[in-house]
Amino acid sequence: MTTEIRPDTVGGRSDPEPPPPGGVLWTIAGDIRGLLMLPAAFTLQVAHPAIGAGVDQYSVFRTDPWGRGERSLRSVQLWVYGGADAVAEGRRVRRLHKEIQGTDTRGRRYHSLDPACYAWVHATGFPIYLYAGRYLLRRFTPAQERRLYREWLQVGRILGLHDRDMPQTIEEYWPYYRRMLAEEIEPTKVALELVATDTPLPRPEGGPLPLRLLLRLAWPVLRPAFLHFRAFVTVGYMPPEARAAIGLKWTPSQERRLRLLSWAARTLVPLLPERLRYLPIARAARAAHRRADAR
Repeated sequence: MTTEIRPDTVGGRSDPEPPPPGGVLWTIAGDIRGLLMLPAAFTLQVAHPAIGAGVDQYSVFRTDPWGRGERSLRSVQLWVYGGADAVAEGRRVRRLHKEIQGTDTRGRRYHSLDPACYAWVHATGFPIYLYAGRYLLRRFTPAQERRLYREWLQVGRILGLHDRDMPQTIEEYWPYYRRMLAEEIEPTKVALELVATDTPLPRPEGGPLPLRLLLRLAWPVLRPAFLHFRAFVTVGYMPPEARAAIGLKWTPSQERRLRLLSWAARTLVPLLPERLRYLPIARAARAAHRRADAR
């Protein structure tokens, strides 16, 4: 695997632009239903031998899963809604990964900023949005799929990916995706941990004192319930061909329950006020955009 580590700049002479207000990503990336999609995307990322090895060795996902998840979610929100802060966040993420290197599960040397690895981490979001979106949001039209992919490429540029690192059209993307599933993706140690229902999981520590006390008392019951739910949505919202590549099982009974859960989310979430429907960074950006339009 060839390692190419680029300077900590993006976009050459000018910084890349984040996805535009009013676009597909602007509408869906901050919606709370996206929280149900993230476990599938992360699991598909770490099913890559090099990425799984890097997360296994360097990540705090075992000791601080809640903090790690919160920081990752904040990054994703800034890439889409951060405006001038989007590029700065992309640079921060690259700096964070500069020292991550080692040997993957197949004995190959890797560096986390190698385009072959770094691009896959980003590329996994697109098929998850399409597949899970059919359940939780709506089925995208062909025009919306193309726009979503163009906007996802914009996010990739914010992360420091060059155009040569990613397929530039949907027609080029799907052969790349199928090749990665056939040749690279496997049931890595980390991927299997993320769908396990008997793994250790520390309780959340934040929040007001009454909540912390309640969690301390209820965690022996809540932990297994949460792990089962996480495994359920992780496998359920992962495209079937990706499940097969990792070796994950899915039954007709599970599919019926997933459709019921998705119907409830698809029906109820749009009825919520915006302050409850959208995550904080997205909500603030959308409000600021409305104020600017009203001037």
